[in-house]
Amino acid sequence: MIGIYGGTFDPIHYGHLRTALEAKEILGLDQLRLVPCQIPPHRATPGATPAQRLALLEAALADAEPGFRIDTRELERPGPSYMVDTLESIRAEIGDTEPLCLIAGLDAFLQLHRWHRWRDLPGLAHIAVLRRPGAAPDFPAELRTWLDRRLASDPGALRTRACGKIHFIEVSQLEISATRIRAALAQGLSARYLLPDAVLRSIQTLGLYRPPAA
Repeated sequence: MIGIYGGTFDPIHYGHLRTALEAKEILGLDQLRLVPCQIPPHRATPGATPAQRLALLEAALADAEPGFRIDTRELERPGPSYMVDTLESIRAEIGDTEPLCLIAGLDAFLQLHRWHRWRDLPGLAHIAVLRRPGAAPDFPAELRTWLDRRLASDPGALRTRACGKIHFIEVSQLEISATRIRAALAQGLSARYLLPDAVLRSIQTLGLYRPPAA
């Protein structure tokens, strides 16, 4: 089964990487693809360019978990980076029988009904929703009915078919955010231990997130 984990990765940090690793282990993924987006439809445009964010991802994965890889199709596609388009493209490559799983954070999932062509997603992939232990989210009514018909309590159920199921997994979501990292660096503070040293070196080499010139 292939997992798809999208984001701006501006910059990628240990929160992303730990979440990706736990999702890979819990779901039994054969491969986990990190998919940096070109133009995020639901958030501000990243400060770093696509090429710069890709360089940071490459630095992070230079010595990463086996099975991790970078998928650049959204960076190569003009216009907003709609996940449904990405999944359609991947599905066309891997065929109709290979299990495919979109990995989404709980906050993003609660807004799923606002995504472009969101009702088409289960026809392309499973969805694994990341949540904190003990979290009891309040789902919008439109999403609740849609969710109930597709809920799978066992992650193994996702491997028995190509798409269509939704499963919640509890991960250790670290209290690290790209926003905090950018803010710290812009103030001239250290971001060490929040992201891999190789990524930090690349940030410095590329001159990203620096304090404003006096």
